[in-house]
Amino acid sequence: MSTHPSLSLVSTPNAPAAVGPYTQAVRVGDLLFLSGSLGLDPATGKMVEGGVEEQARQALKNMKAIIEAGGSSVGKVVKTTVFLHSMDDFKAVNAIYSEFFGDHKPARSAVQVARLPLDALFEIEAIVR
Repeated sequence: MSTHPSLSLVSTPNAPAAVGPYTQAVRVGDLLFLSGSLGLDPATGKMVEGGVEEQARQALKNMKAIIEAGGSSVGKVVKTTVFLHSMDDFKAVNAIYSEFFGDHKPARSAVQVARLPLDALFEIEAIVR
């Protein structure tokens, strides 16, 4: 099976490669759908040290790199979904998220999950215009 011509696959070396059989993002029309971004260092492919706060910062940097590779910008993020290993980290993650987005406030869901890939503490996916 091949990718339909209406879909454009997006990838960049400025963010970690996908850790499975998927792409970093897919563009369809005016929308860019990002796969989940983890706190992996793109240079090493390893999870950053420092806990959920450093993982969140790195995942957001990775997300930004993918958004820009897809021809858009962080100010055009429509919706994010945040996956947390523990809701106890909600307040700390909110502070980092707020700092990253500034005055832009995309729609968002945040959920606690039993486990994330590579035992990450934070993951974020996005829909961008």
